[in-house]
Amino acid sequence: MAETVQSEMRHTGFLGLLQRVGLSGRALVVSVPYAWLLLFFLVPFLIVLKIALAESQMAIPPFTSLIENVEDLKYQITVTFYNFHYMVTDDLYIVAYLNSLKIAFISTICCLLLGYPVAYAIAKADPKWRAPLLMLVILPFWTSFLIRVYAWIGILSNNGVLNNVLMWLGIIDQPLQILYTPVATYIGITYSYLPFMILPLYSTLEKLDNTLLEAAADLGCPPWKAFLTITLPLSIPGMIAGALLVFIPATGEFVIPELLGGPDTLMIGRTLWTEFFNNRDWPLASAVAVALLLFLVVPIMIFQNVQGKQGGHP
Repeated sequence: MAETVQSEMRHTGFLGLLQRVGLSGRALVVSVPYAWLLLFFLVPFLIVLKIALAESQMAIPPFTSLIENVEDLKYQITVTFYNFHYMVTDDLYIVAYLNSLKIAFISTICCLLLGYPVAYAIAKADPKWRAPLLMLVILPFWTSFLIRVYAWIGILSNNGVLNNVLMWLGIIDQPLQILYTPVATYIGITYSYLPFMILPLYSTLEKLDNTLLEAAADLGCPPWKAFLTITLPLSIPGMIAGALLVFIPATGEFVIPELLGGPDTLMIGRTLWTEFFNNRDWPLASAVAVALLLFLVVPIMIFQNVQGKQGGHP
């Protein structure tokens, strides 16, 4: 009883403190995601943008300061857009961006083609089997991402599991060169991000109203036509969500092309790493990172705005 009274007093005191600073409990809950975005997205982004607007120099830190004290209480602000201009005039970065978009797009399509049947099968499975099947989808996340990518080196190498199986089956006579090619990058990205496609698709398919399919069957609609006219259109939100969850991180991927793709697989993530750690050109690397973020965020915001208007939301 005494503990209950003390808990109520603490609860009342906390709410009272919120009211004194002009916050209600609902406002506090709503402010949590905004505070999260402020601390872990906006502040780091502003730091990277500040470095991108500076000049490179041989010092620690390897970039000039934007604000300098030239005299007592007189400050000079120096901003340069040279890094952005250099980035758009050098073919290396343009090719890297285009390659990243191409690889991310093809990998997203592969994830969709593989993930849709898996999500559909789980959604249509007996309810008692859905949780174990979903656990199998999530299970790879219990292992280190780096270890899983390294495992593909053993599978795709010339003396790896895949080539040995194909030669044992008589399908090929000589080992195929898969590792250190763009194909290995596609395989690695598709494998790594496939759960991000399956989970939102399953969430959408599991909520579909089965009475629509039953009504279609009663009216003589064959199952394949009911799937194309009912299930597939209603699962589009899940496909879009899964595609965004795969495409966005795949565009800036660094580990998979570095370990599986070899030197010919040029992606913007590898270029960014080279500028940061090999060339130590932090301003140029920051400009590449800012441009990559703008490339990805702006289309998503426009898409969400259009979706909101179509759904009747402001």
